Amino acid sequence: MDLNSLLIEKRSSIIKKWCDVVLRSYARESQKFLRTQKDRFANPIGRAIFEGIESIYDELLQEADSNKISLLLDNIVRMRAVQEFSPSQAVAFVFGLRKIIREELGNELQQNGVFEEWAAFESRIDGLGLLCFDIYAQCRQKMADIRVKEVKTRSERLLQMAGLAYELPEDYEKPGYGGDLNKGQENNIGSNNKPT
Repeated sequence: MDLNSLLIEKRSSIIKKWCDVVLRSYARESQKFLRTQKDRFANPIGRAIFEGIESIYDELLQEADSNKISLLLDNIVRMRAVQEFSPSQAVAFVFGLRKIIREELGNELQQNGVFEEWAAFESRIDGLGLLCFDIYAQCRQKMADIRVKEVKTRSERLLQMAGLAYELPEDYEKPGYGGDLNKGQENNIGSNNKPT
Protein backbone atom coordinates (compact mmCIF):
# COMPACT_ATOMS: atom_id res chain seq x y z
CA MET A 1 0.00 0.00 0.00
CA ASP A 2 1.38 3.44 -0.88
CA LEU A 3 1.56 6.40 1.51
CA ASN A 4 -1.35 8.27 -0.05
CA SER A 5 -3.63 5.25 0.41
CA LEU A 6 -2.55 4.93 4.04
CA LEU A 7 -3.20 8.64 4.64
CA ILE A 8 -6.65 8.37 3.06
CA GLU A 9 -7.44 5.27 5.14
CA LYS A 10 -6.52 7.10 8.37
CA ARG A 11 -8.00 10.43 7.24
CA SER A 12 -10.68 10.93 9.89
CA SER A 13 -8.41 10.00 12.79
CA ILE A 14 -5.57 12.23 11.53
CA ILE A 15 -7.88 15.20 10.95
CA LYS A 16 -9.43 14.84 14.41
CA LYS A 17 -6.00 14.75 16.06
CA TRP A 18 -4.77 17.65 13.92
CA CYS A 19 -7.76 19.77 14.96
CA ASP A 20 -6.95 18.88 18.58
CA VAL A 21 -3.41 20.21 18.08
CA VAL A 22 -4.83 23.54 16.91
CA LEU A 23 -7.39 23.72 19.71
CA ARG A 24 -4.82 22.92 22.43
CA SER A 25 -3.13 26.24 21.66
CA TYR A 26 -6.17 28.05 23.13
CA ALA A 27 -7.10 28.53 26.80
CA ARG A 28 -9.06 25.64 28.39
CA GLU A 29 -12.40 27.49 28.43
CA SER A 30 -11.94 28.45 24.79
CA GLN A 31 -11.01 24.89 23.86
CA LYS A 32 -14.22 23.54 25.33
CA PHE A 33 -16.32 26.13 23.52
CA LEU A 34 -14.50 25.67 20.20
CA ARG A 35 -14.95 21.88 20.39
CA THR A 36 -18.59 21.74 21.47
CA GLN A 37 -20.33 24.72 19.87
CA LYS A 38 -21.32 23.55 16.39
CA ASP A 39 -23.25 26.64 15.27
CA ARG A 40 -21.26 28.38 12.56
CA PHE A 41 -22.49 31.83 13.66
CA ALA A 42 -21.94 31.30 17.39
CA ASN A 43 -18.51 29.72 16.81
CA PRO A 44 -16.97 31.04 13.57
CA ILE A 45 -13.42 30.38 14.77
CA GLY A 46 -14.07 26.74 15.65
CA ARG A 47 -15.88 26.22 12.39
CA ALA A 48 -13.03 27.79 10.40
CA ILE A 49 -10.52 25.57 12.19
CA PHE A 50 -12.41 22.31 11.58
CA GLU A 51 -13.26 23.09 7.95
CA GLY A 52 -9.82 24.54 7.26
CA ILE A 53 -7.86 21.61 8.68
CA GLU A 54 -9.99 19.12 6.76
CA SER A 55 -9.59 21.00 3.47
CA ILE A 56 -5.85 21.58 3.97
CA TYR A 57 -5.33 17.87 4.63
CA ASP A 58 -7.25 16.89 1.50
CA GLU A 59 -5.37 19.40 -0.65
CA LEU A 60 -2.06 18.24 0.80
CA LEU A 61 -2.86 14.67 -0.25
CA GLN A 62 -3.73 15.85 -3.75
CA GLU A 63 -0.54 17.94 -4.01
CA ALA A 64 -2.69 20.98 -4.82
CA ASP A 65 -1.15 24.18 -6.07
CA SER A 66 0.16 26.59 -3.45
CA ASN A 67 -2.46 29.25 -4.26
CA LYS A 68 -5.35 27.06 -3.14
CA ILE A 69 -3.58 25.87 0.00
CA SER A 70 -2.47 29.43 0.72
CA LEU A 71 -6.09 30.58 0.78
CA LEU A 72 -7.05 27.74 3.12
CA LEU A 73 -4.12 28.42 5.44
CA ASP A 74 -4.85 32.14 5.37
CA ASN A 75 -8.19 31.64 7.14
CA ILE A 76 -6.56 29.91 10.10
CA VAL A 77 -3.30 31.86 10.28
CA ARG A 78 -5.03 35.24 9.93
CA MET A 79 -7.20 34.45 12.97
CA ARG A 80 -4.14 33.47 14.95
CA ALA A 81 -2.27 36.62 13.92
CA VAL A 82 -5.20 38.81 15.01
CA GLN A 83 -5.47 36.87 18.27
CA GLU A 84 -1.87 37.88 19.08
CA PHE A 85 -0.34 34.40 18.80
CA SER A 86 3.45 34.49 18.50
CA PRO A 87 4.81 33.40 15.09
CA SER A 88 5.83 29.98 16.43
CA GLN A 89 2.46 29.45 18.14
CA ALA A 90 0.59 30.53 15.03
CA VAL A 91 2.29 28.05 12.69
CA ALA A 92 3.20 25.16 15.04
CA PHE A 93 0.00 23.28 14.18
CA VAL A 94 1.36 22.55 10.70
CA PHE A 95 4.40 20.75 12.08
CA GLY A 96 2.18 18.84 14.52
CA LEU A 97 0.83 16.95 11.51
CA ARG A 98 4.13 15.05 11.20
CA LYS A 99 3.94 13.61 14.70
CA ILE A 100 0.29 12.68 14.22
CA ILE A 101 1.02 10.80 10.99
CA ARG A 102 4.00 9.00 12.55
CA GLU A 103 1.79 7.89 15.46
CA GLU A 104 -1.04 6.81 13.17
CA LEU A 105 1.05 4.95 10.61
CA GLY A 106 3.82 3.69 12.91
CA ASN A 107 5.78 0.82 11.36
CA GLU A 108 4.04 1.19 8.02
CA LEU A 109 6.27 4.22 7.35
CA GLN A 110 9.34 1.94 7.42
CA GLN A 111 8.08 -0.31 4.61
CA ASN A 112 9.73 -0.32 1.21
CA GLY A 113 8.70 2.57 -0.94
CA VAL A 114 6.62 4.22 1.75
CA PHE A 115 9.65 5.68 3.53
CA GLU A 116 10.74 7.58 0.40
CA GLU A 117 7.19 8.83 -0.09
CA TRP A 118 7.12 9.89 3.57
CA ALA A 119 10.30 11.96 3.10
CA ALA A 120 8.67 13.78 0.17
CA PHE A 121 5.46 14.27 2.16
CA GLU A 122 7.44 15.72 5.07
CA SER A 123 8.94 18.23 2.65
CA ARG A 124 5.42 19.28 1.66
CA ILE A 125 4.57 19.75 5.36
CA ASP A 126 7.70 21.90 5.74
CA GLY A 127 6.56 23.94 2.74
CA LEU A 128 3.17 24.44 4.42
CA GLY A 129 4.93 25.67 7.55
CA LEU A 130 6.97 28.20 5.59
CA LEU A 131 3.87 29.34 3.73
CA CYS A 132 2.09 29.79 7.08
CA PHE A 133 4.93 31.92 8.35
CA ASP A 134 4.76 34.13 5.23
CA ILE A 135 1.01 34.54 5.68
CA TYR A 136 1.46 35.34 9.38
CA ALA A 137 4.12 37.96 8.61
CA GLN A 138 1.91 39.59 5.96
CA CYS A 139 -1.05 39.71 8.35
CA ARG A 140 1.02 41.22 11.15
CA GLN A 141 2.49 43.79 8.75
CA LYS A 142 -0.97 44.75 7.54
CA MET A 143 -2.17 45.08 11.14
CA ALA A 144 0.83 47.28 11.96
CA ASP A 145 0.13 49.46 8.91
CA ILE A 146 -3.51 49.83 9.99
CA ARG A 147 -2.44 50.83 13.51
CA VAL A 148 0.02 53.41 12.19
CA LYS A 149 -2.66 54.85 9.93
CA GLU A 150 -5.12 55.02 12.87
CA VAL A 151 -2.56 56.83 15.04
CA LYS A 152 -1.81 59.31 12.26
CA THR A 153 -5.51 59.95 11.68
CA ARG A 154 -6.15 60.46 15.40
CA SER A 155 -3.17 62.77 15.73
CA GLU A 156 -4.29 64.84 12.75
CA ARG A 157 -7.80 65.12 14.19
CA LEU A 158 -6.49 66.18 17.60
CA LEU A 159 -4.26 68.81 16.03
CA GLN A 160 -7.15 70.10 13.92
CA MET A 161 -9.47 70.22 16.95
CA ALA A 162 -6.82 72.16 18.88
CA GLY A 163 -6.42 74.56 15.97
CA LEU A 164 -2.78 73.59 15.55
CA ALA A 165 -3.08 72.04 12.10
CA TYR A 166 -4.20 73.32 8.78
CA GLU A 167 -4.49 72.02 5.26
CA LEU A 168 -1.80 73.04 2.78
CA PRO A 169 -2.99 74.17 -0.63
CA GLU A 170 -2.79 71.47 -3.30
CA ASP A 171 -0.24 73.41 -5.34
CA TYR A 172 2.10 73.86 -2.36
CA GLU A 173 5.55 72.35 -2.87
CA LYS A 174 8.41 72.55 -0.42
CA PRO A 175 11.63 73.78 -1.98
CA GLY A 176 14.23 71.04 -2.19
CA TYR A 177 11.71 68.20 -1.90
CA GLY A 178 11.06 67.50 -5.54
CA GLY A 179 9.44 70.85 -6.22
CA ASP A 180 10.79 73.67 -8.34
CA LEU A 181 13.97 74.90 -6.67
CA ASN A 182 13.48 78.39 -8.12
CA LYS A 183 10.09 78.64 -6.47
CA GLY A 184 11.78 79.49 -3.17
CA GLN A 185 13.53 82.42 -4.78
CA GLU A 186 10.23 83.86 -5.96
CA ASN A 187 8.87 83.80 -2.42
CA ASN A 188 12.07 85.26 -0.96
CA ILE A 189 12.77 81.95 0.74
CA GLY A 190 16.46 81.33 0.98
CA SER A 191 17.37 84.66 -0.64
CA ASN A 192 19.27 87.56 0.83
CA ASN A 193 16.34 89.92 0.30
CA LYS A 194 15.11 91.41 3.53
CA PRO A 195 11.51 92.49 3.91
CA THR A 196 11.03 96.26 4.01
